[in-house]
Amino acid sequence: MDIQGKVVIITGAASGIGAALARRMAAEGAAGVVVADINLERAQGVARECGGVAVRCDVGREADIQALVAACRERFGRVDAYLSNAGIIGRMGGFELEDAIWDQMWRVHGMAHVWAARAVVPEMVARGEGYFLVTASAAGLLNIVETAPYGVTKHAALAFAEWLRIAYGRRGVRVSCLCPQAVQTDMITAGGGSAGLNGVLAPEQVAAEVVSVMRDERFLVLPHPEVARYFLNKAQDYDRWLGGMQKLYAQHMGSAP
Repeated sequence: MDIQGKVVIITGAASGIGAALARRMAAEGAAGVVVADINLERAQGVARECGGVAVRCDVGREADIQALVAACRERFGRVDAYLSNAGIIGRMGGFELEDAIWDQMWRVHGMAHVWAARAVVPEMVARGEGYFLVTASAAGLLNIVETAPYGVTKHAALAFAEWLRIAYGRRGVRVSCLCPQAVQTDMITAGGGSAGLNGVLAPEQVAAEVVSVMRDERFLVLPHPEVARYFLNKAQDYDRWLGGMQKLYAQHMGSAP
């Protein structure tokens, strides 16, 4: 898809990758850029920069996503591309973490994509064209040692993106899944943790890679090319890969959970 003349919604767009995507979509000639975020004030700042429209949206609530899409249609008449980018970082830990954390992760990293697809995919199918991007993180392909809820729900995000491409890829809906390692955003820890082993990218680098993949209509967006090799190693020798991840866990977390 060429962004020129398209109407694009970006969630989680008040900062980080989302803000960079909003600016890049505008630079590519988008006819409309909707900057959606739970932080409306920051979203308005980004919208002013890129000539877009800011909408407050908590993607953990389906009603908010429906209202976001309705606002976009009211302003621009349609939704050509939906970049489902919003995410949160959980506390370090595993199954001992309270259910409220797991539930929030499921809603933001899982159901938010489902709710967005419900809102925009039928329109795209009817028109015969549309783009849906899921931001999953390399944790969706490779897991992450610091936080189980994050790794598990990012796997879910990747799985939904795969399903969406399988079910609707021949009906005009292009689907891609963004899987970066560490990116310089508000969510990053010092040094990037285990995700920072291959360096920390600027959000603008990630946005540039997204545009490149959207033009080619490929599925995986891998701003850190090393992730493809790690994913291949995982598939070729799962037990060896798990052993390597255990070593990584010990390096970053110690022996205790």
